Parts: sequence; C-alpha cells; structure tokens
Amino acid sequence: MNLIKALAQTSSMTLLSRILGYIRDAVIAHSFGAGGLTDAFFVAFRIPNLLRRLFAEGAFSQAFVPLLADVKAQHGDESAKSLIDHVSSFLTLVVFITTLLGIIFAPQVVYLSAPGFRADSVKFHTTVDLLRVTFPYIFFITLVSLSAGILNTWNRFWIPAFTPVLLNLSFILCALFLAPHLHAPIMALAWGALMGGLFQLLFQIPFLKHINMLPRFRLALHDQGVRRVLKLMAPAIIGVSVGQISLLVSTIFASFLPTGSVSWLFYADRLMEFPTGLLGAALGTILLPSLVKHHSLGHEDRYSDLLDWGLRLTLVLTIPAAAALAVAGIPLISTLFLRGAFMESDATQVYHALIAYSLGLTGLIGVKILAPGFYARQDIKTPVKIAIMVLLITQIMNALFMQFFAHAGLALATGLGACINATWLLLGLKKRGLYHAKAGWPLYLFKIAMATLIMSAILWWGQGSPSLWLTGSTLERLIRLIPLLTIAAISYFLSLWLMGIRFHHFKKEGA
Repeated sequence: MNLIKALAQTSSMTLLSRILGYIRDAVIAHSFGAGGLTDAFFVAFRIPNLLRRLFAEGAFSQAFVPLLADVKAQHGDESAKSLIDHVSSFLTLVVFITTLLGIIFAPQVVYLSAPGFRADSVKFHTTVDLLRVTFPYIFFITLVSLSAGILNTWNRFWIPAFTPVLLNLSFILCALFLAPHLHAPIMALAWGALMGGLFQLLFQIPFLKHINMLPRFRLALHDQGVRRVLKLMAPAIIGVSVGQISLLVSTIFASFLPTGSVSWLFYADRLMEFPTGLLGAALGTILLPSLVKHHSLGHEDRYSDLLDWGLRLTLVLTIPAAAALAVAGIPLISTLFLRGAFMESDATQVYHALIAYSLGLTGLIGVKILAPGFYARQDIKTPVKIAIMVLLITQIMNALFMQFFAHAGLALATGLGACINATWLLLGLKKRGLYHAKAGWPLYLFKIAMATLIMSAILWWGQGSPSLWLTGSTLERLIRLIPLLTIAAISYFLSLWLMGIRFHHFKKEGA
C-alpha cells in the first residue's frame, strides 16, 4: 500500500467534505438566520454530536482499531471477523438502548443541557421535538464509526473519509427542499441529520460486504475481545473528554472578554480546520493500521521509520501552512468572511487570533501523528495522562495570556498547549525506545525554513496593503487570492526542489 497515495485520497475526500460543510453553514444561515429556532437546533444536535465524539469516533476508534488490526495481523481474517461480530453486536445493543432513553427523556436532557430555555416555552419544546428526531443519529453514526474502523484496518481509507459528504448533502437538500413543505421548517434540519446518518451507514455496507467483514448479530457479553475494547475505552473516554473540557473552559474565559471574542475565535478556528483535517486526521488514520502490524510482527525498526516518515511529512507541510496563515491571514479572512454583518474590525480581530493559533499548527497536527504511536501498542493511558497535564497548563496560560492579548491570548494558549502535548508525546516515544530519529534532521529543517522564508516574502510582497483586501467584492478578492496562493505554493516547493528535496523521497509503503 502506497501511503502517499492513500493520504492523497483521504485528504481529497476530507477537502470535499469541508467545502460542503462551508456550503451547509451558508445554506442554514441563509434559510434560518440566527435566532431562537437555530439556537434550538444547535442545542438539539450538539447532544448526540457530543456522544458521537465521546463514544463513537473518539474513544471507540482509539480502543477498537488497534485491537482489530492486532488480531488481524496475528490470527487472520477469521478471528478478526469474530471480534467484529461480537463487538458490533454489543455496541448495537448499548447504543439502541441509549437512543431509546434519549428519545423518552428528551425534556430532561434539554433541561440539563440548556436550562435557560425553560424561560421560553416555545424554544424549549421546539428543542425537545428536534432532539427526539436527531437522537437516533447517534445510533447510525456509531455504526458508521464501527464500519470506518473496519474499512481503515483493511486500508479502504477513502470510504470513511468520503461518508461525511453525505451528511452535509443531506443537510443542504433538506434545508433547501424539505423545509418549505413543513409546518415547522426548522425540523428539516433534524430530519437532515437523521437521514444523513442513515445514508452514511448504507453507503458503507457494500464495501464491508466486498471484504467479507459485514457484521452479523452474535451477542457474547463475556467475549474476551469485547472486554478488551471496554477496558481500553475507559481511558480513551477520559482523553476525549479532556478536549471537550478544554474547549468549554476556553469558552468560559472568552465570555469575560469583549463582545465578539467567542465569534472571532470560532472563525479563526474554522480556518485552522483545513490543514488539521486535511493532513492531521488523514495521516493519523492511515498510519495506525501499519503501526499496529509492525508492532504485532515485532518490526520495531519499521515502526520507528514510519513515525519518522510521518513527522517529516508533517513538518514539510505544516510549517509553510502556518506561515501562510500568519502572513496572508487578512486576504484569507476577508475573502471568506468579509460580507454582511462581518465588519473590517472583525477581520482584524480574527487575524490576531489566527496568528496565535498558527504558532501551534505543527503541534496540533503532530499530536495526531504521535498519539497513534501509543495507540498502536494499545497504550491509551499515556496520551491521556499527558493530555490531562497539558489541559491544566493550558488553562494557566489562558488566565495569564488573556490579560495581555485578550481573545488572541486564548488562541495562543491553545497553540502552545498543542506544541507542549506533541513534544511530550515525542519524548515519551523516544524514552520507550519506540522512536529513533533518522539522520539528516538538522539539514532537513534548515531547508524547510529557507523555503518557508522565501514563500512568506512572496506572500507579504504579493498581497500589498491589507486595506486593499478590505474593500471590493468577494469575487474580486477571490480573483486576487487564488493566484497569490498558487505562486506562493510553487515558490515553496520549487525552493525545496532546488535544495535537493524530491517528491520520491516521501514515497512510503505501508504494512
């Protein structure tokens, strides 16, 4: 398996999903605006979405995929199929019961998650109605996550990467075509979420059949594999929760800052999602099965080499991306967001946050590469312990930096926290003898730095005065932005080529 080819496929599918996500947000904003009804939907959808992050895509994947890959490598497909059947049966039962309880006790769930809605009877009952439709989404998306873990283990990476496209399409189509026919148009979004989850699951079934790994119901509560997954999930849930707690605490800090601070951080974070999603999540996904197989077969040298390859690829792409976000932030922000109620002053404030966030981009993506180095050995506790310590350090930095840099200080704390997390993970891997840096790193970093400086100079000179980007139409800004970014990217990769770094240096075969 060519890892570069797999990364390109996965990243392109992720890019398509992100683009449709922006279109989805624009359609929802155009159709429903921002008010009590959209507040009700976002609260209703946030609840199953939180459960998805905690139990399905996050904790479950971290526990299940390394175990499945290990069983496949050591005992073959038949044993792997047995594990899949037992785990999927147990998971289906648990999530089905959870879904029923969520529907029955929807009023109580809304009361606990949005107590302020009780003051508005219409908003409260609308949220309850929306939640009862959206809650089954957690049932479908959990099975989608299970399917994704299986497909990734069999190196079908592009399929799970593509499936979120169907959710975004479902939202868009329901908002445009179903909403006008409903007595309560906002309910179209709830049905969009439900159908999106179902469509994603149905899409993956033929591919599971093709590899002969379509689960069948074989409930075995005392199965050793089920117990191992549950044992690994416990620390994984804590680890995923740490990220959600960090986000919540940062929001609390931002609430004490001037009006608009939360929104400025949100828009800056949306820009950061492109490189983190396209590279970080995609690279971590394709690395994990190969790392597990190398570990299972005792190929420790290949294990280390694969991590080294992932780190080199990460740095050659994230360092220029971070520089581009910092240098060309105003052109990017104005092109994407400067219209309507989004003012020039907002663009400036978002830019301040973006600069701070960009300092931590390499760390944010580095964590996605280094953490699988532990997950592949079914060691989830170590990354969780590190994440908890980094959470505490980040909140101290939040309290300190916001005094001097306001909302940008919170972004800076997040970025530096990610760098501390990545460094800690790297040192942990080296201490355990799991990673040994290959020769040539100092010269490699020097070449990346030189190429980045050349690219940054071209961006700085090419964009001209920031005021040029704060006027004119979106189309005019887009016409200027695309050539600017294209020329900058060419200058970067050409500089690397002139210094002896070639594309074929990054070709790598997976296990």
